[in-house]
Amino acid sequence: MRFFPLFPSFGFDLVLASHSAPVLDSNEQSEMFSFLKELVQTPSFSAQEQDVAKLIIKHLRSNGIKNVHLDPAGNVIARIGNGNGPTLLYDAHMDTVYPSGGGWSYEAHAVAEEDGVLYGLGACDMKGSIAAFVYAAKQLIQDKTALHGNLILVFVVQEEPCEGYALKYILEEQGIQPDWVVLGEPSNLNIMRGHRGRVLFKVTVQGKSSHAASPELGDNAITAAARLIFGIELLAAELPTDPSLGPGTIAVTEIESRSASIHAVPHTCGFYIDRRLTLGETITRAQAQIESVIRREGIDATVEIVNHQITTYTGHEFSVHEAFRAWSVEENHPLIQTIEAVIRSAIGHSPKVGHWPFSTDGVYSMGEAEIPTIGFGPGDPRCAHTADEHIRLDDVVKATQVYASLAATLLSKSSD
Repeated sequence: MRFFPLFPSFGFDLVLASHSAPVLDSNEQSEMFSFLKELVQTPSFSAQEQDVAKLIIKHLRSNGIKNVHLDPAGNVIARIGNGNGPTLLYDAHMDTVYPSGGGWSYEAHAVAEEDGVLYGLGACDMKGSIAAFVYAAKQLIQDKTALHGNLILVFVVQEEPCEGYALKYILEEQGIQPDWVVLGEPSNLNIMRGHRGRVLFKVTVQGKSSHAASPELGDNAITAAARLIFGIELLAAELPTDPSLGPGTIAVTEIESRSASIHAVPHTCGFYIDRRLTLGETITRAQAQIESVIRREGIDATVEIVNHQITTYTGHEFSVHEAFRAWSVEENHPLIQTIEAVIRSAIGHSPKVGHWPFSTDGVYSMGEAEIPTIGFGPGDPRCAHTADEHIRLDDVVKATQVYASLAATLLSKSSD
């Protein structure tokens, strides 16, 4: 994949001194924490985000953001700025996974606060960032910060099962063309510049059914699948690695079979492969590796990339092709240099620059649309999808200051 020009043609200089971060006072912090607690208390499983969407719209409008609307897929889109310059887009998803099985000390949506830490499903992934985005926009409006361009906040549906698709819909259907994208996924207030790609394959093995009392008359699809799985697992040692993103990986994650009854040799067996792609790997090559194992074993089997239909809470359908390339912004990219300087100036933190272990909406914004994209958010990425998910409230405050200051910097008059 190609990398990008440093910045759009209008030019850019780091301008930090006159754009110090607006500071939330104690009352504003309390308001934001109350909003965050409401978000966590409101269930928003994938395809059930409608109540959280209403809550976000309510708070955006009450905080002075007038240009807010709900698109046909159920995404919330808000815009501030004069439109006379570049476009900065902040991205957060509204949906959560279901609570992990067992291990919770609190009810997942009950919300518990202890020693400045908020516990609850979605607190880290990623309702803390939603609250920070909303209150960053409020601070910019309240401080009468002149934004020469557009700051667009998008709160998307269905990111957990199909990352990138809702963001793709917004940009392509709404005609939005960002110059930069910031993903609010949890990063411990560090900067993330990419992650591995992923492909979900399904292998279907054909056998021949027979009565289990006479297995020699059949061809057991499960037994054949087991041979393939063993061969596929051996591929792991051959996968390439990247100095930044690390190695490609391969894992069989689910298996299913069909037979006439529990006492019959199965005639079909299917299994799913989660394949993570590092830089330099292609989707085509990843599929060819699996096909080579099938040929070598002489098994009647096919492999395909999983496609499925996803319906949002508004009834809009996405056709999801689960194949995403790896992406990474160069470490010396000006966008990274800018947010590094902003973070140091706004909250006195020296951030690390790294990569996420999981997949995000960046698979579209940079992996496909080639828009310079970085990640920065409150919360520990290791807390996502875990029991007792939590977030430090002070980190939400710090993220709010960074988001406001970054927008003021990138959309300053001197960057036109």
